[in-house]
Amino acid sequence: MALFDLPLEQLRGYRPDLPEPADFDQFWEKTLAEAAQYDLDARFEPVNIPLTGVKVFDVSYAGYGGHPVKGWLVLPAGAREPLPAVVEYIGYGGGRGLPHMHLLWAAAGFAHFVMDTRGQGSDGWASGETGDPVGSGPAHPGFMTRGVEDPHDYYYRRLYTDAVRAVAAVRAHPLVDAARVAVTGVSQGGGLAIAVGGLVPDLAAVAPDVPFLCAFPRAATLTDRMPYREIGAYLKARRTGEEQVFRTLSYFDGVHFAARGRAPALFSAALEDQTCPPSTVFAAFNAYAGEEKSIEVYSFNDHEGGGPYQQQVQLDWMPRYLRRA
Repeated sequence: MALFDLPLEQLRGYRPDLPEPADFDQFWEKTLAEAAQYDLDARFEPVNIPLTGVKVFDVSYAGYGGHPVKGWLVLPAGAREPLPAVVEYIGYGGGRGLPHMHLLWAAAGFAHFVMDTRGQGSDGWASGETGDPVGSGPAHPGFMTRGVEDPHDYYYRRLYTDAVRAVAAVRAHPLVDAARVAVTGVSQGGGLAIAVGGLVPDLAAVAPDVPFLCAFPRAATLTDRMPYREIGAYLKARRTGEEQVFRTLSYFDGVHFAARGRAPALFSAALEDQTCPPSTVFAAFNAYAGEEKSIEVYSFNDHEGGGPYQQQVQLDWMPRYLRRA
């Protein structure tokens, strides 16, 4: 696919006019306060794995509504003192998978927490073990329109809350330095990292890679690729629901969370990305409020983005902030 979105010089200044709900901050303050009423109950069970370089813990903690959320904590085998930690969120449709899939950050000397994704992890590329016990009204298959008629019922209200609570969970482990925690993720995981960056004020760094969940009105009308196309498919059947759907989505738009992010940030975008169009990524990057921010651009890549090249950039970038005193 050749370039289909705005030219790069326009992307670098792209700031769409996205209405923000007047009660955006109150909505999230109330949501997180309700979640905080549940004991975090973070549990770390050692896992026997035939790899000598890491120690692995099967994690569970209470997420949105007190619902149990799973995860992996992977530590360098010789860890004796508290380490900086990287919290990773998973892409759309995936779950936490198996421990040996997550060795990069432990190999770099960090604690690595991988959050499972409620209700996801059954599409064949990374299995999950966390259910979503909350139902919804009529929705298009997938997760983008579950409960979309009301922001209080929307699926991503639960998932964003789980993601915030994941930071608290990893900070509860004695071999994690609670003052040095970063968040990262690819696609949906990148969107979650942006949201957490806007909701957790004391992160060390934020690294969203080709992030999803940004500039919903632009994405839903620019690309016909899933998952954004789920929104259009839903509205194709529910013709009078457009205003309410986009009002709900405005409470979950990465652009609004980016405007509240302060930690150093490293984004990436791919200019041929039809899944998360580059203009939606740049909308979030340009809105990001932190003074230390940068974006890697991959001109001839689709949603795979930089892949291992972006990982190399992250490996060079992340220690600057995680190893600060």
